[in-house]
Amino acid sequence: MIAILGAGAFGAAIAQAPGGEIRLWGRGLAPGMAEAPRLPGHRFPRHVQVAGSIAEAVSGAEIILLAVPMGAQRETLDAMPQATAPLIACSKGIDPETGLGPVGTIVAAGRGPAGLLTGPSFARDIARGLPTALTLAMPDGADGANGADGAAAQERLSSRAIRPYRSSDITGAELGGALKNVLAIASGAVIGAGLGPSAQAALLTRGFAEVTRLAVAEGARKETLMGLSGMGDLMLTAYSPESRNYRYGHALGRGETFAEATTVEGVATAAAVARLAARRGLDLPVLTTTHRLISGELALTPAMETLMSRPLKEE
Repeated sequence: MIAILGAGAFGAAIAQAPGGEIRLWGRGLAPGMAEAPRLPGHRFPRHVQVAGSIAEAVSGAEIILLAVPMGAQRETLDAMPQATAPLIACSKGIDPETGLGPVGTIVAAGRGPAGLLTGPSFARDIARGLPTALTLAMPDGADGANGADGAAAQERLSSRAIRPYRSSDITGAELGGALKNVLAIASGAVIGAGLGPSAQAALLTRGFAEVTRLAVAEGARKETLMGLSGMGDLMLTAYSPESRNYRYGHALGRGETFAEATTVEGVATAAAVARLAARRGLDLPVLTTTHRLISGELALTPAMETLMSRPLKEE
């Protein structure tokens, strides 16, 4: 049995994919509910049981998917009873207080074994049964991606439409998924301001080089960033209005207020990245300028002038 904690769009969508028993818990859900509130038009399949509490959802679970936003992860962990099942996070971001990613937050809470399910995926595509490939990152060792827990989780989470690929590079998977949200905001801002696709391509190319440099400095493998959890996820979210982060950036570029009641993970992540870059002594102009734009420290025109007036150098 799979337990899913969090009934937002992704949690509700992933519940519809694998066969077998699934227990789903989420705020605003009640036992007997048949339709997913965050996925209009989609009803829960018969194998999905809506649980009345977190404790009920995780009781006897083989795998627990933590499908809550990064900002709600610690609160959910505190409310969850101890369990021996692998706990797999489905969020993307960096905690602005601790600097930890989703897996790091689980480990710091004394839970585990822990992993991460990440990569290019829109919830509506998953809910519709469209083909989706994801990264399942779990650590090396007897209980990790090369052992029984990782292989079992990969098998259990796969379906006709979902194909998980295992990786032991948790740092790379965490940072690829988190930092691409910051670039998606920057991408939306460039288009929203009418600066054109050439500027967008230049910004994303140079920004992804920064993402890779930071991730490698943190211990990630460069090839992980070139895979599904890095480049793949960036390709999906940096160009699509379906991406919350892109829409937020687009509104920012147009000088409009983003009033949607949705979590924009890239906002908190941008602040965390600015602190991380300072601590590491890394020059990351695209990422840090995006943070200054989000925080209101810079307007878009001065932000672009800052980037375009940097010293000329080799690529």
